[in-house]
Amino acid sequence: MSFINYSSREINCKIVYYGPGLCGKTTNLQYIYAKTNPEAKGKMISLETETERTLFFDFLPLSLGEIRGFKTRFHLYTVPGQVFYDASRKLILKGVDGVVFVADSQVERMEANVESLENLRDNLKEHGYDLNNIPYVVQYNKRDLPNAADVGYMRELLNPTDVPDYEAVATTGAGVFDTLKAVAKQVLIELKRTR
Repeated sequence: MSFINYSSREINCKIVYYGPGLCGKTTNLQYIYAKTNPEAKGKMISLETETERTLFFDFLPLSLGEIRGFKTRFHLYTVPGQVFYDASRKLILKGVDGVVFVADSQVERMEANVESLENLRDNLKEHGYDLNNIPYVVQYNKRDLPNAADVGYMRELLNPTDVPDYEAVATTGAGVFDTLKAVAKQVLIELKRTR
């Protein structure tokens, strides 16, 4: 799970944004990156092929305090949304400390959301993780669209275990930091419990 760098006295935590293609994972990370203090963040790295894009950046939240004298650094990743890139998704999940499932609120995307959530469960299982036992948050993105599904329906479909969930519009930043704070808080609680 988390990686401890003793020389820099940092605990490095990995948070992965997972969801179907074009649901807003990349937009979430771009918004967070744009609004994060330059001194508290690393570079944003985009690994792109002709048809696939994976984003990664890390930031060191200055206000979250320390755990036994160690600063916490969060590394945020997105996975490629298309099922075709399942091998990349699996690789990115390796060593994950927390997951944000970004659901596309458009009615016609419900099947893609369900498929992506099942894929997340399967890929976590291959690494020995259970989605019910790791820090996990659901984000209902694109709430501003006229064809957005009812949140109650989405909750029933995508969040039967009642984990923290947030409505969001990643393009404007609405709900983006609420989502990140919720998963980061869970990761820190888990770290304190296990250290």
